[in-house]
Amino acid sequence: MTGSGTERGDELRPGGALTGERGAGSVLVLAVVAATVLVTGMLAPVAGISVVRHRATTAADAAALAAADSLVGVTTGDPCERAGEVAAAAGASVLRCVPDGLVVTVRVRVVGTFIPVEADATAGPAG
Repeated sequence: MTGSGTERGDELRPGGALTGERGAGSVLVLAVVAATVLVTGMLAPVAGISVVRHRATTAADAAALAAADSLVGVTTGDPCERAGEVAAAAGASVLRCVPDGLVVTVRVRVVGTFIPVEADATAGPAG
């Protein structure tokens, strides 16, 4: 069929329309790639928030432990100031520090890319 303008595997319908499926695989591959990019783009913020949540939890735990050490005399200084120092070193800020006897509860905030995340931790002597 030279000169008819058709490719191998294509046929002409009445009116000149081609019936072959040449190029359909390329369209399918583009659709799969586009879907993959879309899903990855939607999951990236979720992963980022999860990382910030873990950072906040770790900072709260460390700050509460540092404050509790100060309360029981392992270290010197004000427990809440010590919690603030440790939280700052972990990239967080102390929102609340409540000593109660030898137990202290600390709330910290870590500001991530999307939203600020807060976490609480309580520490004190065992028993």
